[in-house]
Amino acid sequence: MRIGEIAAVVGVTTRAVRHYHHQGLLPEPERRANGYREYTLRHAVVLARIRRLTELGLGLAEVRDVLADDAGKDLAEVLTELDADLARQEEAIRERRGRLRALLEAEGGLPKEGPVSPELAALFAGTAHLTDSPMAAKDREIIAFLETSMPPGARERMVASIGEALGSPEAVARAGEAYALLDALADARPDDPRVEEAARALAGCIPPGLFPEAGEVGEDDGVLRAFYDDLAPAQAEVIRRALRILAGQRRAERRR
Repeated sequence: MRIGEIAAVVGVTTRAVRHYHHQGLLPEPERRANGYREYTLRHAVVLARIRRLTELGLGLAEVRDVLADDAGKDLAEVLTELDADLARQEEAIRERRGRLRALLEAEGGLPKEGPVSPELAALFAGTAHLTDSPMAAKDREIIAFLETSMPPGARERMVASIGEALGSPEAVARAGEAYALLDALADARPDDPRVEEAARALAGCIPPGLFPEAGEVGEDDGVLRAFYDDLAPAQAEVIRRALRILAGQRRAERRR
């Protein structure tokens, strides 16, 4: 058989056959006088077995173990490991589908920041009216980014702290006032006298449990530096001062 014939008989592509040769899974057949490979029934048997094993989900390295004459794992061991791996994938898929259902069924629909945790989606839904503020909209984007980048424990603490901070209409109103002060500084200089008022208002909105190290992060922190660069100069100065205020409060608490 020629390469096209054996590929058609087994139900694979000629490219796959050549790849299996390259990976050392399928022995190279002898060449006829005209230079063409001549495949035998034995080649077809091995190729069919490779196809069955890959359809089960085995990687080529595992297929090589199964096909080996001596060293390597036997088929039962490999399939047992594969079954366990598929079970883990099924559990992960069920968990992901559960999160998707929670997002799709959340009151207020999906936030425009994209898929976030159901808990954060609920918080965003409760403060949707604040997104009329450009600074509030930017803040939501940053919070969604942090939820994605934080380890699980820190992520849960962050969302819980934000929930506590916005747990009353009065707290939401204070946040709205702080955002309004920040929005008003979009074209201001860092030495604008309104910066201090905005910084104190912002510091008063940040819950104590949110980012325990807030105010103690160096200016060379990459994420913080990128955040400042994305703000107007006066707005960045507000954030710096608010973090310094929080740091001072924490130092005072430690001395007590």
